[in-house]
Amino acid sequence: MTLRLVVLPGDGIGPEVTRAAMEVLRAACAPEGIDVETTEHPIGGAALRATGSPLPDATLAACLSADAVFLGAVGDPAFDGEPRERKPETGLLGLRKALGVFANVRPAKAVKGLANAGPLKPEIAAGLDLVVFRELTGGLYFGEPRSLDLAAGRAVNTLPYTREEVERIAELAFRAAEGRRGLVTSVDKANVLETSVLWRRVVEEVAKRHPAVRLEHQYVDSCAMALVLTPSRFDVLLTENLFGDILSDLAGALVGSLGLLASASLGKGPGLFEPVHGSAPTLAGKDVANPIGAILSAAMLLCDGCGLPRPAAAIEAAVEKVLDAGLRTVDFATEGITPVGCSAFATAVAAVLEAEGNAVAELA
Repeated sequence: MTLRLVVLPGDGIGPEVTRAAMEVLRAACAPEGIDVETTEHPIGGAALRATGSPLPDATLAACLSADAVFLGAVGDPAFDGEPRERKPETGLLGLRKALGVFANVRPAKAVKGLANAGPLKPEIAAGLDLVVFRELTGGLYFGEPRSLDLAAGRAVNTLPYTREEVERIAELAFRAAEGRRGLVTSVDKANVLETSVLWRRVVEEVAKRHPAVRLEHQYVDSCAMALVLTPSRFDVLLTENLFGDILSDLAGALVGSLGLLASASLGKGPGLFEPVHGSAPTLAGKDVANPIGAILSAAMLLCDGCGLPRPAAAIEAAVEKVLDAGLRTVDFATEGITPVGCSAFATAVAAVLEAEGNAVAELA
């Protein structure tokens, strides 16, 4: 079996965490007899520098023909203040839309051995295991009309949603809850926004098709507070584009670092897999980035993007073993622990996978 992957290293620390993730992915696939073919293409600021476009036609064409797409990070402060068509993030938004990936799935789980990594008391963080289902192609990020008139001191953004857009993301969230703890928390602002009134109505209709799952509604401000006070009560969070962007970053703080969070963007075509963190340009080139989010995104690529749960589970187990051994990157190293670099952490995870693969081969 051969996997044909398009790799988009992107900006800042993107190339570093991408190399780390691909090293681990190859180590997990080798014992399974899976060949991995990768081609790299520019996106974001790197693409703007090389071609003048944040999403070159060649990059998009390659992504559309791949089995799955892996992205490092997008964002470059050199393009701050540029018009929308020359912003690195426009390339990512355009890619999501072109791929038709409407469901952004972001798990957040308390990591064994990292109880003190985040700001929460260990007894509050214990048991945190949730997943955010964020609608990805509607809402404020894509709504029209939109305008910016700095001279007049006026700007406009539009927040539209359709029944179809809400229904399809809700259906995926309820299916996920059926395989988890059976709770969907739908997050909206229905006391203020008409869009949220529609959102709530459609979600309730979808809930009737899934009687084994309990549905609750929360306003986004109340949900943010509850995530900090009692994060372990949540199972599946279902929400629209902007709210999901904010709440999933909050979940990253709860587990200790955005560098720990993975994500999958899913639709009808190739999936897009990327760590939740940004490009962190001040860390670029220093080999200090946390590669765990990227490595776990590679695991999601194998499982959710390519139907290969076994090597995906092997990656997750290998990351836990390396953490159990005491290796830490600088973002969550505690007193008395000398942090390792991005590349060293990835090599350690790959070594665990290779050792276990060799052991299985010897038994066979």
